[in-house]
Amino acid sequence: MAVVPLSDASRSPASFPILTALIVAVNAVCFVLELQGGDAFVLRWSLIPAQIAAGHHLITLITAMYMHASWLHIIGNMVFLWAFGPVIEDAMRPLPYFIFYHIGGVVGMLCQIALSPHMTEPCLGASGAIAAVMGAFVVTYPRDRIKSLLFLGWFVRVTLIPAALLIGMWFLLQLVNAGAVVSEQQSTGVAYAAHIGGMLFGAIFGRLFEAPRRLFS
Repeated sequence: MAVVPLSDASRSPASFPILTALIVAVNAVCFVLELQGGDAFVLRWSLIPAQIAAGHHLITLITAMYMHASWLHIIGNMVFLWAFGPVIEDAMRPLPYFIFYHIGGVVGMLCQIALSPHMTEPCLGASGAIAAVMGAFVVTYPRDRIKSLLFLGWFVRVTLIPAALLIGMWFLLQLVNAGAVVSEQQSTGVAYAAHIGGMLFGAIFGRLFEAPRRLFS
């Protein structure tokens, strides 16, 4: 079984989510540059935990969250961002949302480095930042229903899933997978620690970035 969130069926942003759209566009441009630049481009701008732990190439804490390993990787991340980002951008307003998104991504990357400080394989992807958005969403709008595609083998249907259930199950899956990685002491190529760190950051601090009128709602 697989679930792909599409949008918040319970509310819509008051205005077009320009910053979320811009983030998606920049990710798309960076992916095209990856395809053109090949491995050299990826290695230059992706995050290498061992390098960051040694205090080198700190800019990749930011650039790595605009890099992706494959078409499936970027499409999956951008679908999740578009499902949860617009209403969080609306709640925070664009500039605080921009700051929040990038801090969440950096926190996620730092959590991955803490788990694997000697890792020399590149880490890349927006999932830590997107996990922060999901963390903020589940705290701010836990009862919202998320329009989602539900895949059961060959059977596909559109269904509405409570945000708390969908995001909660996603987070539980990250915890289980991260535990398996630690116990087996080998990398799977998925930054589960970044997902967990980003999610916790968003859940704990997300509401502090919201517009003043929403803080006590």
